[in-house]
Amino acid sequence: MSADGPPLVVAITGASGAPYALALLKTLLDLDRTVHLTMSPSAVEVMKAEVGVAPSLDRFDAADLLVDVPAGRLVYHHHQDFSSGIASGSFLTAGMVVVPCSMSTLGSIAHGITTNLVTRAADVHLKERRKLILVPRETPLNLVHLENMTQVTRAGAVVLPASPAWYHRPKGLDDMVAFVVGRICDQLGVSNRLTPRWGEGAGTD
Repeated sequence: MSADGPPLVVAITGASGAPYALALLKTLLDLDRTVHLTMSPSAVEVMKAEVGVAPSLDRFDAADLLVDVPAGRLVYHHHQDFSSGIASGSFLTAGMVVVPCSMSTLGSIAHGITTNLVTRAADVHLKERRKLILVPRETPLNLVHLENMTQVTRAGAVVLPASPAWYHRPKGLDDMVAFVVGRICDQLGVSNRLTPRWGEGAGTD
């Protein structure tokens, strides 16, 4: 446990939206938070397609994801490693984010199906009544998707779609990504100034 309190858990799955995941990791590390990371195989495929990086799941190197990762701040766990601390409620955390969250992962979490470390860690956060944030990026949504979102919300999760706003007048993709990452940080209780807030000059000339 760091001086900043319990670590945060970030899981990356195979939905579109890899830039959100990498930006969140960079933001949390830049804020001196300790992050425990796990990724699904599909997440690697999406990252390769969207941002041109393909970290190894078996021989993970933080430098394959981000530059200048502070020593000891990013802790990686293989998606099949159920001996990992984040697979147990006795391992204290300050919350977990699944970003992006595929509909398959969301459905598994909604129904308590824990076939990998992503879904097991999410299930742990629900049972321990800790913050769990799911960031889907899917459109359009069918009834199964919507019912699964309702189910996880009733169980205590926060469904935070990757929906950038426009009132802060984004000047490019980085600003749009930063808005979503800022909203995730808000839900985690992580102080940030990634984008202007409504009422603080956002949208003004």
